[in-house]
Amino acid sequence: MLTDKSPYSVLLPKQIWKEAKDEAHLKRLILEYMKRYPHYRVKAVKNGFAICERK
Repeated sequence: MLTDKSPYSVLLPKQIWKEAKDEAHLKRLILEYMKRYPHYRVKAVKNGFAICERK
């Protein structure tokens, strides 16, 4: 059984990586994209996925 603290992986669109000008801009783009998932909190980004936990 999954708990609320189980990690969830959200695939990030490739366009985010192409559009980002620097690491700070990348972070802003990822957080903007993740607004589509209001119950997820980003903990890390790895291999094109946002690793999240439910709020």
